[in-house]
Amino acid sequence: MSEQENPTTEEQTGEENVEQVEAAAEAVVPTPTDDLKPEEEPLVYPGMNWFVLRVASNKEDYVRQTLLSKIKIEGFTHLVNRILVPTEKEKTIKGGKQKIIEKKLYPGYVFVEMRLENDGRIPQDVFFLIKETTGVGDFIGTAGRPSPMSIPEIEKMQAASKPAEEQPTVKMEFSPGDHVKITGGPFENMEATVDELLPDQGKVRVVVTIFGRATPVELEYWLIEKFEE
Repeated sequence: MSEQENPTTEEQTGEENVEQVEAAAEAVVPTPTDDLKPEEEPLVYPGMNWFVLRVASNKEDYVRQTLLSKIKIEGFTHLVNRILVPTEKEKTIKGGKQKIIEKKLYPGYVFVEMRLENDGRIPQDVFFLIKETTGVGDFIGTAGRPSPMSIPEIEKMQAASKPAEEQPTVKMEFSPGDHVKITGGPFENMEATVDELLPDQGKVRVVVTIFGRATPVELEYWLIEKFEE
């Protein structure tokens, strides 16, 4: 073999040193952490206010996406900023199967953050852009001047707009002590009293009188309904 095919000891040592330096450099490179969170947006951006826009039922998401697209294309982002449709996630369990649905908290309304003219009116170009969008009604207000939301209203709306950090649980309309009627299963048509809610399982523990004895029974929540006295 030629000398070119056999690296010298000095060359091998040099290569090892380079590899060690590179490994050390990689070890100290900072990596992103999940603890780092972006700064939260303010309740209201300077010079703007939040307003409530009436829209056709089930058109909330369409109106929001359409307006955001139009505003960006027309270059009106300095006049109209955020547009929100607050929702909540709700889990249902039926027949042992889980399903997560998203429900709008304010059906028929879209919340718009925008800048008005000095006289309290919507800038003309923005007004026509919004009004010409399918499904749009009127802003809540009088005489063409939309009414700004109050700070407590904005806080409540924005809190509802934030994505839930935890897995949604089953929403139940029962409380311990409620008098209920069983609508299915082996105890159908029997009366019972709610003892404990088990939302993580989608069940309710009720107390049923069987052969003269009070017996606790766990039922899926959709198998009971409040008893009408």
